[in-house]
Amino acid sequence: MISLAGAWSYQPGPDLAALPGPSAYAKLQSDPNTATLLFNGMLAPLRPYRIKGVIWYQGESNADRPGQYRTLFPALINDWRSQWGYEVPFLFVQLAGFQPNKPEPAEYPWAELREAQGMTLSLAHTGMATAVDIGDEKDVHPRDKQDVAHRLVLAAAKTVYGENLVYSGPVYQSMMAEGNRIRIKFSQLGSGLLIKDKYGYVRGFEIAGSNGRFVWAQAVKDRDDVIVFNEAIRQPAAVRYDWSNTPDGNLFNKERLPALPFRTDSPQRP
Repeated sequence: MISLAGAWSYQPGPDLAALPGPSAYAKLQSDPNTATLLFNGMLAPLRPYRIKGVIWYQGESNADRPGQYRTLFPALINDWRSQWGYEVPFLFVQLAGFQPNKPEPAEYPWAELREAQGMTLSLAHTGMATAVDIGDEKDVHPRDKQDVAHRLVLAAAKTVYGENLVYSGPVYQSMMAEGNRIRIKFSQLGSGLLIKDKYGYVRGFEIAGSNGRFVWAQAVKDRDDVIVFNEAIRQPAAVRYDWSNTPDGNLFNKERLPALPFRTDSPQRP
C-alpha cells in the first residue's frame, strides 16, 4: 500500500482555449449516427458473405420526417440488395407505442412513421412485425421483446421460408359508407376477427365528415367487418384506427396478432 498523504506537485497543461474547434468534416467522421460511417464500419465488411436476411428495428429518430421515410426506407432496402447482388429478405418492426396521447384525435408524426413503414411492404420479400400494442409511453425501448421476436419469427417463416401460416394481424382493405356509418373490411384475418374485451367494446377508432375533423367513434364487430360511427356525423367520410403515439386499440385476429394502424383519408399505396 502506498500512502498518498503529503504535498503534491503538478504541471499545468497547455491552454487550449485559443485553438480552433473541430471542423464540420471531423465531426461528421466521429458521429456514430453518420450514415456513411455506419455502413462502412458495420455493413461493408459483410458484403463478401451471403446472408439469409435482415431484421431492422429503427424509425424513432426519423419520426419528425415521416414523409421522407416513405422514400428513404425503401431506398435503403433496395441499396442493400444491390450491394449483395440479390433480393435479400428484409424484415422490420413497426414502431411501438411511445409518448402520451392528446385527449382528442390529433395529428401524430409517430403514427405517420408507422404508416410509412407499412407502405414499405409494397416491396417484394419484406415482412413487418408490429409492436403497436406493446409499447410504453414513458420508455422508447419497451421491455416486451419476446412478443416482438415471436412476430418476427412468423414473418420470417412466411417471407423467407414460405410456410403457410398466419403471420400478420388484420390489415385494412376497404371502406364503404352505409348511411351514417362506415363499414371497414380487412385482409389477413386468419381464423377471424377478435375484440380483446370481455364485453365486446371496440376501442381505437376515429371518424370524420367531409370537413376532415376527426372525433372519437363507436365501433361494433359485424362478423369479420367493423362498423364505425358517431351519431353526430350524418355523412361520414373517413376513418382512422390506432392513430396516436401510444394506441390502445383492441382489434386482433384469433391468432392474437394486432390489427395494423391505418387511416382512410390518405392515398392508399399497395
